Amino acid sequence: MKFSKWQGIGNDYIVLHREEVPFDLTPERVRIICDRHVGVGSDGILLVGPRTGEDRFRLQIFNPDGTEAEMCGNGVRMVARKLKMEGSLAGDSVVLETKAGEIIPTIIDDYRVRVDMGIARFGGEKLAYFPDEAVGVSLQAAGRNFTFTFVDVGNPHAVIESPWPLELVPLHEVGPMIETHEYFPRRANVEFVVAIDEHRAKLRVWERGVGETKACGTGATATAVALVRNGVCTSPVAVELPGGLLEVEVSADWRVHMTGPAEEIYHGDSSREFLRRLTE
Repeated sequence: MKFSKWQGIGNDYIVLHREEVPFDLTPERVRIICDRHVGVGSDGILLVGPRTGEDRFRLQIFNPDGTEAEMCGNGVRMVARKLKMEGSLAGDSVVLETKAGEIIPTIIDDYRVRVDMGIARFGGEKLAYFPDEAVGVSLQAAGRNFTFTFVDVGNPHAVIESPWPLELVPLHEVGPMIETHEYFPRRANVEFVVAIDEHRAKLRVWERGVGETKACGTGATATAVALVRNGVCTSPVAVELPGGLLEVEVSADWRVHMTGPAEEIYHGDSSREFLRRLTE
């Protein structure tokens, strides 16, 4: 089974072509493949294919706990560059059909990709107890009260202006509790953010089904949207994560574009022993 390992500012994924995977990606198999001790190791799996038209492909995204995600902002940049490197694209853009809908990344130079992330929402079916929107509202978790803004950019996010310096945020304590809060029937990604100035913010992310990661493309996107909506920042917003920087542009209609790098680390073939273990 051929695979390639990619990273985008520290968020790492295994990229597979559907036709080259000799079995269904069950939750147990995903967990083994993503395990950093007994598998290849990654923050998730990007399953590409089949091709559905010219410069158009289906994309499934799996978290390392075996659950399927709607969207991954860092991952779609990786897939765009991989397809271009393989000669699978006629142009520099590709339409990726995800559970969040059609996402369109465009390659702008050797390493960077600009992604049309669609239109952000502040409510909807992934938010409970709020009939319309949740913007700057209260949430209680771990015996504390937080002010959050809900942002759906294909997957759900709870963006919190951090009451602590970022390095002091007890993310491993409060992250899981907010992720599984009753407000979020499909769970949520959790962002703690500190605005540096009108166009710059620093961020730590607790990803749904993953834990804390060095980077999260949809998390940076949702955070920029929340900061603009609450009047804290003005577009564009440079979002600094532990792994690096992403630039997010927020339009007046809440359409969002995110730009960042994607890099192939290596590619290879799975051993017969590993494949045998996956099919036992």
